[in-house]
Amino acid sequence: MTILVTGATGTVGRQVVDQLVKRGADVRALVRDTAKAHFPAGVTVVQGDLLDVDSLRGAFAGVSTLFLLNAVVPDEFTQALIALNLARKAGVERIVYLSVLHSDLYVNVPHFAGKFGVERMIEQMGFNATILRPAYFMNNDLTIKDVVLGYGVYPMPIGGKGLAMVDAHDIGEIAAIELIRRERATRPLPLERINVVGPDTLTGADAAAIWSDVLGRTIAYGGDDTGGFEQNLRKFMPSWMAFDMRLMSERFLTEGMIPEAGDVERLTALLGRPLRSYRDFASRIAASA
Repeated sequence: MTILVTGATGTVGRQVVDQLVKRGADVRALVRDTAKAHFPAGVTVVQGDLLDVDSLRGAFAGVSTLFLLNAVVPDEFTQALIALNLARKAGVERIVYLSVLHSDLYVNVPHFAGKFGVERMIEQMGFNATILRPAYFMNNDLTIKDVVLGYGVYPMPIGGKGLAMVDAHDIGEIAAIELIRRERATRPLPLERINVVGPDTLTGADAAAIWSDVLGRTIAYGGDDTGGFEQNLRKFMPSWMAFDMRLMSERFLTEGMIPEAGDVERLTALLGRPLRSYRDFASRIAASA
């Protein structure tokens, strides 16, 4: 049987494809641009789009399990609902959906609220599903490495509550494990939600201290200026998205992204190894600079 991976050329999707191939799965990758489809041998590439109904119908033919990932775009919610409806009509029963930690708490943040709506849709449609709720991707901090390395400032306004930062490699591997588990189950499995977190819950000051250690010089925390954060983001992303990110960072300041008791232990057991840490991530960046 076949597992379809959406968002297959993205940061997480590519990891999911690689991990599925390592586990011997029959993988089909849905991509917008086939020129970016550099996958391991044996992966079937299908060109399509989550708003292109005809391409989705073709992509779902013969698929038994779906990895659904929706990027942060204005029509994210519509994309997901179209995909779920077409998947159901094609006979797909098993799904692993990439949501976000605190999708039910950050109710004023558009891309969190949209993902929570999709979770409800999956639940009410009765899919055999795992809903993954990852915390803040530490890989996002690749975008600010030049500020850290060049100006000695950790600029992300993440506050003092703490974020359980997670590595996208771990997200991809956990998604693949869940896809395989559902794909090979001999009976329908109940819906399950898994918080996907990193091993450490870090404040802005903690992140700056880690950078200071790995670089051997002082890196300062830039503070909690979410308005300034929004204005900086508007230089390279649409205003709606920059505002969405500001709203998210404001919830970081007031709630943080705190794992539940047992989350780290559960993920460590699932992977059979320790979770990747932010210190390891920062060390790799520093070594490559």
